Amino acid sequence: MHPNPVFRDTPTTRNLAFARERGFGVLSVNGGSGPLLAHVPFVVNAEGTEAYLHLMRSNPIARALEQDLPAVLAVSGPDGYVSPDWYDMPDQVPTWNYVAVHLRGSLTRMADIRLRGVLDLLSAEFEARLAPKPVWLSAKVSPEVMNRMMRMIQPVKLEIGAVDGTWKLNQNKPDIARLGAAEALPGGVGQELDGLSALMRMPPE
Repeated sequence: MHPNPVFRDTPTTRNLAFARERGFGVLSVNGGSGPLLAHVPFVVNAEGTEAYLHLMRSNPIARALEQDLPAVLAVSGPDGYVSPDWYDMPDQVPTWNYVAVHLRGSLTRMADIRLRGVLDLLSAEFEARLAPKPVWLSAKVSPEVMNRMMRMIQPVKLEIGAVDGTWKLNQNKPDIARLGAAEALPGGVGQELDGLSALMRMPPE
């Protein structure tokens, strides 16, 4: 997370809402020979206390879960390069604006009996966003194929103990400079620049 507190005063509720909406992040734990990472879809419960996901059993993180492990689930949002010329102010330097939320807590291997429920929870969350498309259900897969696939997957839960967010949107600049950068940003370098520009026009309080 960025050390400047002006970028880190977003309420926990908004950080959790952002993480839920993205639904995809980088899971990280400390391994015996260094950090272990996995890119995973996930669902956060209504209380914001748990995130559910699954890993291939061959994944190094799944293999390391003989016991609960401290973990971070990093969720990235829009990001983009900001040219100092866009501020129309003297003595400025380049920067990179972005949104990121970290969910920190204890990673737990769930019982295999929970796997089907976790898979259905994940598919229900993302299928619902495709409405009015008919919802895909795991029951559409034959039991033989589903059982074969499930043997390769481990359900996992992150018990969320802390939620940290960085919303770096030029809040440290005068409004006119921030809005000037927001205006120029969509033609620049980065990801989801239109979305980042919109956030810069109405930065978090």
